[in-house]
Amino acid sequence: MRVSVSWLRECVDLPADLPVGDLEQALVDLGIEVESIVDLRETVTGPLVVGEVLEIEELTGFKKPIRFCRVDVGAANGTGEPQEIVCGARNFAPGDRVVVILPGGVLPGGFVIGARKTYGHNSNGMICSAKELGLGDDHSGIIVLPEDTKASPGDDARPVVGLDDVVVELEITPDRGYALSVRGLARELSHALGVPFRDPALAPAPGATERPAYPVEVRDTVGCDRFAARMVRGIDPTAQTPGWMAQRLTVAGIRSISLPVDITNYLMLELGQPMHAFDADRISGQLVVRRAEPGEKLITLDGVTRTLAAEDMVISDDTGPISLAAVMGGETSEVIASTTDVLFEAAHWDPAMVGRTARRHKLFSEAAKRWERGVDPTLPPVALERAVRLLSEHAGGTVGAEILDIKHVRPRTQVTLPADLPSRRVGVAYSPERVVELLEQVGCTVTRGADRLAEDPGEVGVAVGSGDVLSVTPPSWRPDLTDPADLVEEVVRLDGYDRVPSVLPTAPAGRGLTWQQLRRRAVARSLAERGYVEVLAHPFVSAELFDQLGLPADDPRRRAVRVANPLSEEEPLLRTTLLGPLLGILKRNVGRGLRDVAIYEIGAVFHPRPGAGAPPAMGVDRRPSDAEFAAADAVVPDQPRHVAVLLAGDIEPAGWWGAGRAAGWADAVEAGRAVLAAAGIPADRAIVRAAEYAPWHPGRCAELLVDGMVVGHAGELHPTVVATLELPRRTSAMELNLDALPAAPMVSGPAISTFPPALIDVALVVDDSVPAVEVQRALTERAGPLLEGVRLFDVYASDQLGAGRKSLAYKLTFRAPDRTLTVEEALAARDAAVAEAASRFGATLRGA
Repeated sequence: MRVSVSWLRECVDLPADLPVGDLEQALVDLGIEVESIVDLRETVTGPLVVGEVLEIEELTGFKKPIRFCRVDVGAANGTGEPQEIVCGARNFAPGDRVVVILPGGVLPGGFVIGARKTYGHNSNGMICSAKELGLGDDHSGIIVLPEDTKASPGDDARPVVGLDDVVVELEITPDRGYALSVRGLARELSHALGVPFRDPALAPAPGATERPAYPVEVRDTVGCDRFAARMVRGIDPTAQTPGWMAQRLTVAGIRSISLPVDITNYLMLELGQPMHAFDADRISGQLVVRRAEPGEKLITLDGVTRTLAAEDMVISDDTGPISLAAVMGGETSEVIASTTDVLFEAAHWDPAMVGRTARRHKLFSEAAKRWERGVDPTLPPVALERAVRLLSEHAGGTVGAEILDIKHVRPRTQVTLPADLPSRRVGVAYSPERVVELLEQVGCTVTRGADRLAEDPGEVGVAVGSGDVLSVTPPSWRPDLTDPADLVEEVVRLDGYDRVPSVLPTAPAGRGLTWQQLRRRAVARSLAERGYVEVLAHPFVSAELFDQLGLPADDPRRRAVRVANPLSEEEPLLRTTLLGPLLGILKRNVGRGLRDVAIYEIGAVFHPRPGAGAPPAMGVDRRPSDAEFAAADAVVPDQPRHVAVLLAGDIEPAGWWGAGRAAGWADAVEAGRAVLAAAGIPADRAIVRAAEYAPWHPGRCAELLVDGMVVGHAGELHPTVVATLELPRRTSAMELNLDALPAAPMVSGPAISTFPPALIDVALVVDDSVPAVEVQRALTERAGPLLEGVRLFDVYASDQLGAGRKSLAYKLTFRAPDRTLTVEEALAARDAAVAEAASRFGATLRGA
């Protein structure tokens, strides 16, 4: 929010000599983020004067409209002769007064103005827009001064356009919506500086009359608990916005549109009450405030046709919706150049409804920004009184005596606060009197009472044996004050955050990482060393993803947890497999030109607990009991940690050194083996065997087992899945449940023998269905203690071996710890191993 200090001074008695630095510090101490404080007197240097346009010559033959102007700048140019200036703006005419910077002037950003020849004419200066002067973001046209501006050609333009002021730009946090107004900021500064505050909302305003200003029916009193309206008839449609108002709107970054609309924007900035102005002659029949019918259409003021949802609230007449309530008005009832009868509306809307509507339609208007943060429900009568008086004062017309005010506002709920709670929470001694004083500064009504016992042990804010108990009713403009903790924060904030001691608790002795944390780090390091890149995916998925992955109807992975308030309605579910979000990341990278991708993620998946029910309601006044913790934990979904990898393209790049190698199912399986090894699972406890499991290719899928239990799957994705998700052919994946792995056993250090090894290769012919790991296991078991290692180095199949047969070649390493092996000893151990493989699987030595 941008606001000038001169406007703030109308509501708070800021010291005349208040330094800019002290003003900034006061706002920061209040917890308000200051983006910038700019002294506008220092932003534009040199001659900046008021000019009057005498003549305009339209230049043709250029790509854009160009105008050659003669402008009276009085004696500011030293000659008294009209100044010749080339300008591209179209929103001014002869006789208009404008703002001119002459040669030698410097605009914000160090832009020096000089005399130069452009478009075939001499241009001595510039006619300025609000953006060029640093007064706002409007660059659609130059500044045209209102007719009532008391300035002559050649006069200094700084006080005319507000460049003699200080502008504060603030970033208001979502919990402090009241600060999105001059009223709210002035009240805050009065607290910080200890100076008087004048509340513009205390101005007298008449209440509802028996006859309404316009017939209105409110059908949803939850979405709209107050709706007020007043009418002004017979205004001058050509009346201009007064210069002082237009200037303040410009500083705030709001473009001047028309007098009725500018008044609503001005009061929104001053009071914090968004309003809307209807052309009464363009409304047909009674106004109805209601929820939208799904599929209804509305053309909003930005010219966009919007399809409404059932949660949206609208104001409608006999023709249908004419306004998207609290967000943006409709095109069919807006004030236009011929409007003579204006109906002002000021209401109070449900913040949650407004926030969802604004996000649904991507309409983050200034009004919606205030509504979703909370607006004072007592403001509508005051805002309407100010609006009709301003309009009649500057545009004539007759203010209607009828006033509509439909109220269903609930009174604020009292908050019970132990007087010593701020001291106990913060560590600063606040007396009960000081607590009451600070809360009353905020606007709360505080009643002190004796200590009492809580009838319900879980009653929020009630302490037993804590002395004084305060009954606090927050003010209407502070909807964020709902709990004792909120009141404690206000006490600390107003008393000064700098008084809170910076004492860090003593850190307990560290216990190091748990074995599960060490395992996850080892797995991540192992995959990274193999060339995989770690990614972090959002855990949200759509219901359609399960169909795209080809999961069967009875697959437990289809039972997903739905988020109550999802970031996107398109992805409202929590993932039950890492592959869905990972595939989206793969597709995005491939779409951006990365052909060779190897990525991995370690993260949680979420499985609902059937019949868990709803969690218990727990307050913030005390620590939940063990029973409450257990009941809440029983509802939380199971969240096992998984690891998954995806591969596409080449796993080994091609180059001058030779041909590359495409990634395939074997690489995914090897990634699974690497994970098990990094997790400390001995090779003899891990088995890889063929399986069928979506979304993998049924003929190129393996399941990973540890101690006979399936812990993951790896292989090539099903072609249908790849085609549906538009992924590269032969994309391979692995996913494994880390939490299902047992703890790694204690491993003894290996004995190192200094004697030479005996290396023997054996090639065994077996049926195609026999797993290579089972053959390796048989060789290991019968080779005896002399066997140091066994490794599969080749798999071969041919017509010579016979149909359904394959050759498995293993390298056997034999070594004795105390001597050099003889050939006979090594061959005996080999023969025993081969005999065991022959006994179990009918294996025969190839070539024998």
